[in-house]
Amino acid sequence: MSNNESTGTSGAWPAAIHLLARWLDRRERIDELIDSLPPGLSGPERARCQHLVFGVVRHFGRLDAALSRLIAHPPRFPTRAVLLMAGYELIEAAGTPEADGLVAKIVHHAVEQTKAVASKSEAGLVNAVVRKLAGVLAAPPPPKVAPAEVLAEYFSHPDWLVRRWLVDFGAEGTRKLLEWNQQPATVYARWRGAEGEAPPDFLKATPWAGFYEVPSGRWSHVEPLLKTGKIYLQDPGTRLSVELLAPQPGETVLEACAAPGGKSLLMADTMKTGKVVAMDLPGPRIARLKENLSRAHGVEVALVQADLLENTAMILHEHKLPDTFSAVLIDVPCSNTGVMRHRADVKWRLDPRDIDKHARQQLTLLHAAARLVAPGGRLVYSTCSIDPEENERVIKAFFDSRAGGPFKLEAKAVSLPWVAGHDGAAAFLLRKS
Repeated sequence: MSNNESTGTSGAWPAAIHLLARWLDRRERIDELIDSLPPGLSGPERARCQHLVFGVVRHFGRLDAALSRLIAHPPRFPTRAVLLMAGYELIEAAGTPEADGLVAKIVHHAVEQTKAVASKSEAGLVNAVVRKLAGVLAAPPPPKVAPAEVLAEYFSHPDWLVRRWLVDFGAEGTRKLLEWNQQPATVYARWRGAEGEAPPDFLKATPWAGFYEVPSGRWSHVEPLLKTGKIYLQDPGTRLSVELLAPQPGETVLEACAAPGGKSLLMADTMKTGKVVAMDLPGPRIARLKENLSRAHGVEVALVQADLLENTAMILHEHKLPDTFSAVLIDVPCSNTGVMRHRADVKWRLDPRDIDKHARQQLTLLHAAARLVAPGGRLVYSTCSIDPEENERVIKAFFDSRAGGPFKLEAKAVSLPWVAGHDGAAAFLLRKS
């Protein structure tokens, strides 16, 4: 906790309480909540607010379970948000040399914030609960082999998801995945400077060519590079599908389900000459797709707003584009189980039926994309899911169908985040005879 926050003068805490109260009430998406922050917040305040909100949502299961042991009936949303944030700060403080002294500061700050956002009577409740909460949260982690519900509570994931992962990845893999998801996400940038231009020293090199780690607290250095297009914020996991497709200079390639356009831009940067056709449904994501495509250099780009499942050939014809392509990439909508570090609220929005629903939609989209591949062409199917049902089983179902006949599986790449060290993803390269 910063000095400003401990005296109540910072805007980060009140802003975070407001956003969390909205999240508790409406379960709005975190990225949309963060986008709604007032422009008057300074850079450091905005960063701290985002850190607090993501931290609470990331640890929500553990915090909520702890509070339920101390309070018979949940208080109003603003007060509950204060309790959750104080709990998250207690988790952050645990194990630090100054932990004992910080507890008193966290309690005092939570009480003062409650007076401002709720009432003096609720401040008394917060004072009593947060003092006890420190002891409840001090419980040690569960043993290496523990029941699903114990792991789920401590690592703040739904029970059903942990059970599913125990089957798919075993006890050790599941534990590493849960630990991975509970850490703040590393920010990566892909360098797009002119040929021969070296990236600035503050960007840290990574094992993945062209990708750099952005250290915290350097946003003032990052923002100018973003505006000039010299960097693009992108996780190294996104490179897998593009590397499998291996788009060549001079080719015309299609990306279906292209928004927000990070992979289309990576393909354009890889090709340097040729044409990238980016297709997605009309809607609010198109603006971001247009913005990203505008950053492409040397490569012709075409944006097609269309439903891949309806009248695709006719719409391509209207845009004076071919109806088949030598290279097609489809990064399908999925459960996002590989990117939960970045999207901390995904686990609370997922339903056990969602993965089955996604798999059915993914197979339908794969069939549609396959019809756009020219003879001898290649098709990459990719997801940011690590669940076999959305990956290997969709590919198997495709090959079990009549449409899979002309295709062969040439290669695949699956990144499990705790192994790869970046977001999880899966990509499959299919070649048409």
